[in-house]
Formats: sequence, structure tokens, C-alpha cells
Amino acid sequence: MPGAPKGCSFPFVEQSFRIDRERCNLTGALLSSETAYGITSQNGKKANAEKLLSQNRGHWSIENQSHYVRDVTMGEDQSRIRKQKAPQIMATLRNLVIALLRLAGITNIAQGLRQFAFGGKRSAMRMIGIR
Repeated sequence: MPGAPKGCSFPFVEQSFRIDRERCNLTGALLSSETAYGITSQNGKKANAEKLLSQNRGHWSIENQSHYVRDVTMGEDQSRIRKQKAPQIMATLRNLVIALLRLAGITNIAQGLRQFAFGGKRSAMRMIGIR
């Protein structure tokens, strides 16, 4: 949909878009479908439909690589830490741990955390390249 929607009250909107998603099982049977709508400040010359779809998929890549790991593997959603700056500090520490594991070449974060837990301090330091 080129151009901003008529009467759109969001500043800097250049175009709107629609993404139709379908989820199928391994046999190809449709399990669910949904339609998502979005707006962007990028004009049609800067971001055509293909680029907008790529950016949207990139967002889900971040969601799967970071937020999902923090939520599921590290139990962030179940955390009882709620006072002052503590939640932000813990989120930063979780991000740091994920980044260090990825820099060490570990792709399975849960497995990497187990290695750290069972291997002790020396093993953990060797894993991230500290002698």
C-alpha cells in the first residue's frame, strides 16, 4: 500500500503495509492465519515491499535470539525482582551473559549455561577466552 493512510495522525508516516501470516503443520494443513498491519517512516523508494518484509523478519530474528532466550531459558518472565532499577540491571546482566556465550561460539544458550554451571569458574573463563 504505497503512501500513508488518509487521515493518519501519526507524524512522519510514509507508508502502511499489511502482512498475512499462515501457520501450517508438517503435512501442509492450515493451523492458523492472521493479518498484521504496520506503518513506517521509510518511503517507498527507500523500502519497497521486499525490504519491509525482510526488516519484519529481522525483528523476529532478534525476538528469537534474545527475548525468547531471556524469557524461556533464563526465566525472566517468572522473575520476582521488581524494585527500583533491579529489573533493568538483571536484564542487562542476562544480555551480557547471552552476548558472551555467543562470542564464545555457543549457539545453544541453555547448554552453554549448563557448561558454565557444571564446569566452574576456570572452565567458564576458558570458554570465553580469559586465561
